[in-house]
Amino acid sequence: MKELIRTNDPTVIAFVSALLQGEEIDCFQMDVHMSVLEGSIGVLPRRIMVADRDLFMARAVLRDNGIELPEDG
Repeated sequence: MKELIRTNDPTVIAFVSALLQGEEIDCFQMDVHMSVLEGSIGVLPRRIMVADRDLFMARAVLRDNGIELPEDG
């Protein structure tokens, strides 16, 4: 699995998950429980992970929908 995006914003996590599901790209949210344990004050970011084979397509989907990725600046 590869990290696609890391953010403290739950709306971005939900939007990215919905976009990927719409394109039938499986994704997994990591650090969800750690974020809850720290009180949901936004200190610990959540990560969206995708399979290695889906990374290129997932990045394209996010870029096409205006989501800035770390390597994009």
